[in-house]
Amino acid sequence: ASERRLAMICPGDSGGEAAWLASEIEVVAAPSLASLINHLRGLHRLPPPEPALASEGGAYPDLKDVKGQETAKRAIEIAAAGHHHLLMSGPPGSGKSMLAARLPGLLPPLDPAEVLEVSMIASIAGRLEGGRLTRRRPFRSPHHGSSMAALVGGGSNARPGEISLAHKGVLFLDELPEFQRNVLDALRQPLETGQITVSRAAAHATYPARFQLIAAMNPCRCGHLGTRELQCAKAPRCADDYLGRISGPLFDRIDLVVEVPAVSPADLLLPAPAEDSARVAARVAAAREIQSERFAKAGRPELRTNAEAEGELLDEIAPLDPPARQLLERAAKHLHLTARSWHRVVRVARTVADLDGSEVVRKPQIAEALAFRRHAPRRG
Repeated sequence: ASERRLAMICPGDSGGEAAWLASEIEVVAAPSLASLINHLRGLHRLPPPEPALASEGGAYPDLKDVKGQETAKRAIEIAAAGHHHLLMSGPPGSGKSMLAARLPGLLPPLDPAEVLEVSMIASIAGRLEGGRLTRRRPFRSPHHGSSMAALVGGGSNARPGEISLAHKGVLFLDELPEFQRNVLDALRQPLETGQITVSRAAAHATYPARFQLIAAMNPCRCGHLGTRELQCAKAPRCADDYLGRISGPLFDRIDLVVEVPAVSPADLLLPAPAEDSARVAARVAAAREIQSERFAKAGRPELRTNAEAEGELLDEIAPLDPPARQLLERAAKHLHLTARSWHRVVRVARTVADLDGSEVVRKPQIAEALAFRRHAPRRG
């Protein structure tokens, strides 16, 4: 009805959900047929329904709770601003999960159209209660023992999986190499296309899956590679075996890779950081507003973030000045960047430029994007 610009009549109990479209089309939520007839005859007009909101569940954890880890915080901010995929590597207790839990607090709330997209998936999955919707972006954190059907969707009665439930939000995969390799490789298609097709003998179902992947891992199985007193006897071979569970093509689809070192006692004694989540979220919101306006001017208003730009559109929105292009060309040869890696570096650099308020992508922004671009986490 929204796409055709038609008015919509729905049952009264569905009014709270349908009301999110009231700014675009006329919505009538009738508690009974008699009330609907009276409304259409003009005898008793039904009031427009009010959007139903689910409980927001309290405040998000604040970024100021994380002491140290300034490089990782910068990576989190860039990831949030451009919807880029991020992998954090570090020993146990370094704060990877703390950082991931604070990412949702940096993201802007869902707009009404996105709310409806997310709610339709939740409804199909049987997770929508009483038509109450939320403007919070999804944050899904499945266990590493999750099956293929649980993560990507399927089952005897095909249902959306975790990647679809994370649509327009965050999919956090902790202990990334502990997931089954075939399950991880199944993420490659949706990371590129933003959707997943589940095939069954009776039918095929395609679900949206435009999620932001945030992953965390130890540098090796024991988690203490490089610390002589703690690392296991198999080091450094254990690290190669551990990283070998993640395929190269999956690594190639991750935009930012950052090391999260162990927190020292000196870091713990430092006062709380002055910059909280609200201040970082304001910069993220400003950068995302720039991106939305740019896509609208380019005739692609359905796109919201730099991570979605491809091909000629990416060239149009991310012009490189000569020093930036020269640096990227040299890095491509030295680091053996694939075409996919090249484009992902440009997208990240475009986001850094947006955070800096620069219309043109310059050399320092390409340099920062390259600094976060690795085929695998550095070991030892």
